[in-house]
Order: sequence, then structure tokens, then C-alpha cells
Amino acid sequence: MADFFSDLPEGFVAEALALTTPRDASRLSSVNSFFRSAAEWDSVWGSFVPPERLAKADGGPGSLKEMYLRLCDHPIIIEDGNKSFWLDKCTGKKCYMFAAKQLSIALVNSPNCWRWTSIPESRFTEVAELISVCSLEVSGKVNTSILSPNTTYAGHLVFKTTAEAYGFEYRPVEVCMGDSTNVRMVYLDPEAQNRRRLRSKRRIGIFGRLAFASYSEVPSPCEDNCPKQREDGWFEVEIGEYCYSMGGDEVEEVEISVMEVKRGNLKSGLIIQGIEIRPKNGV
Repeated sequence: MADFFSDLPEGFVAEALALTTPRDASRLSSVNSFFRSAAEWDSVWGSFVPPERLAKADGGPGSLKEMYLRLCDHPIIIEDGNKSFWLDKCTGKKCYMFAAKQLSIALVNSPNCWRWTSIPESRFTEVAELISVCSLEVSGKVNTSILSPNTTYAGHLVFKTTAEAYGFEYRPVEVCMGDSTNVRMVYLDPEAQNRRRLRSKRRIGIFGRLAFASYSEVPSPCEDNCPKQREDGWFEVEIGEYCYSMGGDEVEEVEISVMEVKRGNLKSGLIIQGIEIRPKNGV
């Protein structure tokens, strides 16, 4: 088998590898030295780099493989510092985070409700810190023209909470990505699962019950609806998913929202870095 492939022009094999995925190209490079050499060609990795990024490379230093890996491991800040962009390492699909500045946040310009602040852990210059509100309303829009086609994307709220945070214990918020029929409930309390065993020993007040048509509709904290800590130290919770298929010249705007407007309890201590969209489970 090795002799058969070694008789082929290396450029031919490189062209074939360019039709696969970054993960497949990397795996095939371990077959033998011939594949390894072909997998280093710029024509292979140039096919995985988005055209708009490739154009900006303009013959810069390093191979296109090195450029691809930089785009995977080091998100770049674009659009006046309000959005970050990177690539999923296995698939080469586009990923983004929209900074809090790019989101619509109700009462964000009221100093008694929110404040803009800078913290070193954020990739953006400013984050939004919740001072005190009764109704939480955060939303954004994603133009499908920036997404990788034929990809199922998941949206995630990326946030932290302060030591004095309150108002989110035992109280889920409504999140949605895309059609309004996709509304689900998640928790923004990083300790929600740890509090679960205490929940059965406490009664949620009558106003908490009246917020839903039925008390049974309040979901219990579990792995699927609770925040997960990221490698960068922030927390994230999945908002929903959207399947983007190549649709010719059709462009849509996908709405993403995080809301809690039914109960009227005061909330404080939420720090929003942004909303991240990336391929669902790397596909």
C-alpha cells in the first residue's frame, strides 16, 4: 500500500487531503513519511483557512498550517474590539464570541442597574456587570453570512458571578436561539447543582410558583441546564442550537436571548463577557 501511494505525485495527494478535514489530514499524516510530507503543503491548509483570513495573510511569515493552528489556539479580536474569531481545530469551522458591547441589554446605560468595567480575564476591553435589576433581558443577532455552511451551531452565554451575586439561586432563566419555539430554561448560578439536594427541603415562595403555569414546569438543576466552567476560568451555559445549511444567497439573522422577566425578584452580581457561537460538538 505504501509503495502504491509513493508512486503518486505528492501534489496529487496534497490535493486529495485538501478535500478532507483538518482532523483527517492530521491523522493521515501519521500513516507514513510520504503522507506526512504531503500534509505539510500550503495547498492543504489553505483550504481550511477562510478566504477572508487567507487574503490578509498576504505572504506573511510561517506556513499556512502554522497560520491555521494560530487561528485555532489564539482567537483574534475584530470589529473594533467587539467580536472575537477563531477556528475549531478539528473541523476548521468558524467560531465567534460577541462581546457584551455588541449585545442588547435592557437598562445597560442606567448606572443603578449595570456598569461597564474592565477585568484582566476578559478578551474584550469591557464587560457588563449587573448591579441590580428585576427583569433580565439580554439579546443579540447573528448574521448567517458569517457562519460555516452545513453546520449545527450552539450558542453559549459566557459569564462570571461576583461573590455578592444574588437572585439566581433556584431560579432558572429562559434562553432561546432561533425560533421562539426553542425556548428552554437554564440556571446562571454556578452552584445550582450543589444546591439541588437542599431544594427539596425548602419551599420556593408563592411568587416563584406563580411565574409558571405549573410549579412542575420549573426544571431541576442538572448537567444539561447548569453552567460549566471553561478552561479560561469563565462559566458558560448553552442557550440553544441552530442548524445553518448552505442556502444560496439567502441570509438570515438568528436571534439569541437570555431573559428572566416573570418573577420580579432583584438580581445582582452577573458579569457578562459575551455570547459565543461554535459548532455543536465539533460538527
